[in-house]
Amino acid sequence: MLLSFAIATAVAACSSQDAAPADTTADAAPAADANALTLDESTLPPVNRFSADQLDTSKNACTDFGGYVNGKWLAANEIPGDRTSWGAFEMLDERSTAIQRQLAEQAAANDGATGVQDIVGDFWATGMNAEQINAQGIKPIQDRLDAIAALDSQEAVAEYLRTSAARGENFLFGFGPEADFKNSDMNIAYAMQGGLGLPDRGYYFDADKKDKLEAYQAHVAKVLELSGMPAAEATDRAADVVAFETRLAKVSKSSEEMSRDVSLFYNPVTPAEADKLTPNFTWTKFFESQGLQAPEMFSLAIPAFHQEVSTMLGEVPVEDWQAYLRFHTVDGASPYLSDAFVQENFNFYNKTMRGQKELKERAKRVLDTIEGNVGEALGQMYVKVAFSPESKARMETLVTNLSEALKVHLEGLEWMGDETKKQAMEKWASFTPKIGYPDKWREWTGLETGRDSYIGNVLAANEFNYKWNLGKIGKPVDKTEWGMSPQTVNAYYNPLANEIVFPAAILQPPFFDPEAGDAMNYGGIGAVIGHEMIHGYDDQGSRFDAKGNFENWWTEADAKGFSGLTDQLVAQFDAYEAMPGKKVNGKLTLGENIADLGGLAIAYDAMKKATEGTEDPMTDGMTRDQRFFANWATVWRRNFTDQELEVRLTTDPHAPANFRAIGAPSNLPQFAAAFDCKAGDAMVRGDGDRVVIW
Repeated sequence: MLLSFAIATAVAACSSQDAAPADTTADAAPAADANALTLDESTLPPVNRFSADQLDTSKNACTDFGGYVNGKWLAANEIPGDRTSWGAFEMLDERSTAIQRQLAEQAAANDGATGVQDIVGDFWATGMNAEQINAQGIKPIQDRLDAIAALDSQEAVAEYLRTSAARGENFLFGFGPEADFKNSDMNIAYAMQGGLGLPDRGYYFDADKKDKLEAYQAHVAKVLELSGMPAAEATDRAADVVAFETRLAKVSKSSEEMSRDVSLFYNPVTPAEADKLTPNFTWTKFFESQGLQAPEMFSLAIPAFHQEVSTMLGEVPVEDWQAYLRFHTVDGASPYLSDAFVQENFNFYNKTMRGQKELKERAKRVLDTIEGNVGEALGQMYVKVAFSPESKARMETLVTNLSEALKVHLEGLEWMGDETKKQAMEKWASFTPKIGYPDKWREWTGLETGRDSYIGNVLAANEFNYKWNLGKIGKPVDKTEWGMSPQTVNAYYNPLANEIVFPAAILQPPFFDPEAGDAMNYGGIGAVIGHEMIHGYDDQGSRFDAKGNFENWWTEADAKGFSGLTDQLVAQFDAYEAMPGKKVNGKLTLGENIADLGGLAIAYDAMKKATEGTEDPMTDGMTRDQRFFANWATVWRRNFTDQELEVRLTTDPHAPANFRAIGAPSNLPQFAAAFDCKAGDAMVRGDGDRVVIW
């Protein structure tokens, strides 16, 4: 995982017009385009618009706002068998996936395809060729298994870790470029913790997760058996693998720790200093093996983790290393191998861990693979048929209006002193919005794909992407790059660039609707825009300055006041019970909750400013303010399987959706006024526990 994905904070009717103007000449008809694409909108799944007839008027908005807006919809919309959650985001993802499928099919059928269409077409054709994949079995990765079986010393293990990493197959730790925390204009190398097969370190120790650990060990045994190991030996070796990972887990940071202390990512050292910390895994050799000149400095994040890896290279028997490497090699490749491997991968990671009932159809799985390996290549095709210039222009207006509302909020803060406020305003002035798709597309020259092997294409793209990323180390940051593809239904804030990013696929109902009034759009995408802006001022984003550098710009008194306010929000979400005996982790979810609260507040003010002097249309008997808050809740309508919810409560920095629907509005007097709520109602927080931050 790239560091930007770890520290960037995400929120979680199409046009056939091109997103960018084509080159034309005045005196000649354009030549036929061999890569021309079309979109049949009639076959696409519907979008999820708010409708007043979905309201459950038997419920009181002031006491059960989530039930009032979403109760009927949630009861009527079960989770599809191939999913573990279902709501507004997932419905748009289905729509985006349907568009992507049309494009991939066209690319694969185009014998004259070039560039990104050739790449996408190769992935689609080989991924959909089940007969070829099943015939090849495990053969495409047999060379890797043979190399692992030949390891005969700890030194040989260390060398294998280096050579496999150079192919983009790093089993033990994350490694890649990101902006220097202290000089955000330049990329440096970061080495992160990793190596675990379970979602969080707690899965190896917590009593309430013991069943998942046991199931994981059984999964390890099954994968080793599928790889050709005798069943009895596979069972023994699975215990060794789990013991190996448990040792790594002891020195790993939890999801909560990593999400709530961004400084953990940054530990600048020289390669020589790093070598002293990890004598059995020298970083000077590692940089050389990756084709990199040893830098003056890089970030060795979570140094205790890397020290333990070095110790294990000296202490753990080679046979245990072989079992660990064999398992993770096969397990990582399983989604792209024959049916038995795919089914076992699904049985554990999707069914056991997250409660998914059915394996996704092959087409959806292949599109997931394309997204994970060459997503921006497909995105270049996506925006030609699925995102109009008009939508981008309207979004730019919304961003401007939200920015102005945020400015007013910042200027009016009573709890912040002038010195800190000046720095906050400088940060506000330097926000960079990105809407729809990149201004400059990524270059894919050099990636060789074909129709011979599905996993061959995956491995080629994996190595290509890894080397492409390594090429950024020691060079200026390219501020035009995106961390999400245009077809992703999401948005994010990157503190190192102080940028807010909104991919094309999220710019549809209920978030953004060209046919809807201001109330709906400000309650939807407007609040999302505000959310991403406020991330620049949440408990971690606020540790970066206007230039994206990790610098403290707070006075001691203001930092203390801010912490007191955020503690109130932690307490609010700690009190929400997500399922019997399991509550929301207010600290884990703090950053997102700050962003929801501030984002909704500034979106409301931006809406009032945009509609100032106009008559309230009273649509479907609802006021403009009521529809604003109703669409906010519509965005967060979502069902989860119990297993999915359990994983999210441990690892997800976002609170479960039903609490996001009610959490921020309950702190806003504007909500109480909109629905004529009274003191004492569940959705009305008194002066003593109402949280107001930004």
